Formats: sequence, C-alpha cells, structure tokens
Amino acid sequence: MLTLAGCTTPEPTDPTPTPTSAFASEEEAFAAAEATYRAYVDALNEVDLSDPETFEAVYEWTTGELNGSDRKSYSQWHSDGYTKIGDAVVVSIEPQATNLDVEPSEALAHVCLDISAVDIRDGDGASVVAADRPDVQSLEVTFLESDDSVSGLRISSLDPAAAVHGC
Repeated sequence: MLTLAGCTTPEPTDPTPTPTSAFASEEEAFAAAEATYRAYVDALNEVDLSDPETFEAVYEWTTGELNGSDRKSYSQWHSDGYTKIGDAVVVSIEPQATNLDVEPSEALAHVCLDISAVDIRDGDGASVVAADRPDVQSLEVTFLESDDSVSGLRISSLDPAAAVHGC
C-alpha cells in the first residue's frame, strides 16, 4: 500500500500565473493616473528647449511610442533653436476605464488641457504654433503600469478625444 501511495501523480497546476496589478482598485489606479498626468504636465511646463537636461523629467513619465516621439520632437526643437513660453494648465481629468487584469495594467482617462498660454517660437521669435490650434485640448490618455515609475504608471499615448468628450 505504501509503495502505491508513493507513485501517485500530483494534481496538475496552471502554469500561467494570474496577473496581479499594483492597484487594489479602479479608484487607486485613477488616482495614480491623475498624479502621473499632472506630474507630466508639470515637467512639460519646466522644459527649457535650450537645455536638453530639462527634457529628462518629461521622458520619465512616458513610455513606448509616446516616449520616442517626445524625444524626437524635443531634440529637433532644441536643434532648431526654438523656445517655449507659457505653461499648460490641467482643466480636468475624468476616469474612463481600467483593465487591472492584464500585465501591464491599463487606465484610460479623458483630459482637458488648457494650452492657450503656451507658444513655441523659432530662432527669429516667430510662433510655429498653428493659428487654428484650439486653446483647450480634449485628450484620451492611456496609462500603463510601470514598476519603475514613482506613481506606478507611465503615459503610453495621448490622442485627440472623440467629439463626445468636448472640453
């Protein structure tokens, strides 16, 4: 009898671990998303296009293609001798959705960003901002969980929001 008991096969286990989010709830994820976006805008407001070291704070809040496009834009603007004046202001951040059951966890928010005081100027002092740029941007912002971010999230995309989300 003891010999037979030693030959039993253990119960199979699921080899795929269940993803676990750093966030215990949607509310916690959205609080981190808001903190992340506000820190990103603060970093944008501190950018001095003549000093590439000021760009690093912006890059700390982004990931993926957004990080790449930010790096390309800021490097080009620096190379072209552009200057930035004025600050952007977060008007509102509204939670839209989360997916805490995937790795990395995701959050989506609608943001209204007032950029009316922001201008980018070329070396001659002429504005390079499109004359028809709206004063307030309506954005869909996607956040991805990131272990190496202070807030636990990084911004992976900033896209114009659908008309239904007007600011």
